[in-house]
Formats: sequence, structure tokens, C-alpha cells
Amino acid sequence: MSVPVRTALVSTAGHCEVACSFCFRADRARGFLTTATYTRALSRLKETGVEGVCLTGGEPTHHPELRQLVRLALQFGMTVSMVTSARSDSEVSALAEVGHLLTNVTVSADSQGAMTLGRTTRTAASAVATLDAVDTPSKVLHLTYWDVDGEEATQLAGLVAGKGIDVQLSPVLLSEDALRRDGQSVQDSLMQRVRDTAALGQHFRLSNGYRAYLDDLRRMQLSAEESHPCRSATLYVSAKGEVRHCPYGASEISVHAPRTEIRAFLDAPATDRVVPDCAAICRPATRDCAAA
Repeated sequence: MSVPVRTALVSTAGHCEVACSFCFRADRARGFLTTATYTRALSRLKETGVEGVCLTGGEPTHHPELRQLVRLALQFGMTVSMVTSARSDSEVSALAEVGHLLTNVTVSADSQGAMTLGRTTRTAASAVATLDAVDTPSKVLHLTYWDVDGEEATQLAGLVAGKGIDVQLSPVLLSEDALRRDGQSVQDSLMQRVRDTAALGQHFRLSNGYRAYLDDLRRMQLSAEESHPCRSATLYVSAKGEVRHCPYGASEISVHAPRTEIRAFLDAPATDRVVPDCAAICRPATRDCAAA
């Protein structure tokens, strides 16, 4: 395999009702992942050495057979985690029903500036309320941020203080077209990120790995040189049952393909290249945390 993998992101649905305007989601088709395709995917993933799956979206709590998806993975001897934007009573209820079976729950939220950009309502406070309702060993607040001032950073730190909730930070990465529409340049966005990092750094312990990740993003945005080959350590399975080296990869193979073909696909070096858009979301796990 080009990069040893132990986990896989599994998209439970090809659609997402949040529809952030800055989102770089790889798949936007309609429909849910079927249990037959999912079971086949688990079997093939297990054969390649994958030890855990992360159920993602669309919104996993909308899947009509969510509990079955979790239990099937457990029957294959895999750990199960989930990334969700659950906020409504029905979504939180669906999450709470399986929370004790999960090793980790990550709830996504946006800073005030990111909510304005993305036209979302995913507040950090509502994300923490969702996490409070879930009985799971590990809880993570994933905050997509833009234009964070000291007062908001103080409020964010207060929300998670003493709750045992880890914090994962991701800066909004606007495309050059989006920046032009807003009358900004790449340099403007980089300066905004510096200000945001300074504000957040006053209240969160930003790891050296996280700061190095921000430096990597900056170099990619400023460099005209050829990008690096994909080094994703997490496989991706779409709601249609397509396996990729990463969610944003152009090459894929169906879980219904013969075992030998799937193995050959995964053993071959990834042909995809790392660009700022995908690097902003798909990054090494060692750089994924900013602890309060």
C-alpha cells in the first residue's frame, strides 16, 4: 500500500443539508449508503488491515439504519467514530442512541465569521450541548474558524473548560475566486489567519504540529511549484461504495470489484496531488488537535 492505513472515512450519505458555502466536500449526490454496500466495504477494508471506521456525511444521524451501521463495523472487529453536525432533537437523539458504542464523537461548529461566510448556524455552544448529551469516551469540538477576535476566543475556551472536550481547529480556506469576489487577495487571507491564530493562541495550547500544518498551508498557497503527492493515511469510501486514497482523489475503485483489483489499487502509489483545498481538511492526525 502506498501509505499504511488503519482507518477509513465512510460517507453515510451523498448529500448534506448544512451546505456550507466554503465546503470542499468530495461528493454531493443524493441517497444513503446501503447496508449491502457498507457490509461489502467493511469486508474489503478489514482485509487490507483497516482497524477503524469514521462515519461521516452528509449527516450520519439522518441515516435510517445508523445503529445497524455501527453494529456491523463492531461485528467486523473495528472501532467506530463519527463526525456530525447534529443539532436538532431527532439528530441528537439518534446520536445518543449509539454514543456508547462509539470510541469518539466529533461535532462540527463554525466561528461567528465562518458562519457568516458559510451561511450556517452551527454555533460552538450548540455543538457543546450535543456533546454533553452523548455518552462516549472521547469528545471533540471541531471548529472551522475565520475572523476570530479575543472576545470570541475567550467565549470558546469557556465553553469547553472542564468538560473533557478536545478542540480541533480548521481555518476557512477561501479559493482565489471567492477571495476576488470578496475584494481580497491571498495575502489578505493569510494575514487574517495570523490574526485568528494569535487570538486563539491566547486561550488554546496550539501544538507545534498544528502550527507546522498552518505553515504548510501558507507555503502551498504562496508557491507556484508542483504540489506534493497525496500522503493520506485514511482511506475514503463514498456513499456509492467507491474507495479512494482520500476523499478528494480522482482515482477510485468500487468495493464490488474483485479482491485482487482492490488490493492492486491500494498497493499502487497514489496519483493524486496535495493542494491547499484538500490539505485544509485532510491532514495528518498528529496535527489534528489544539487542546484547551
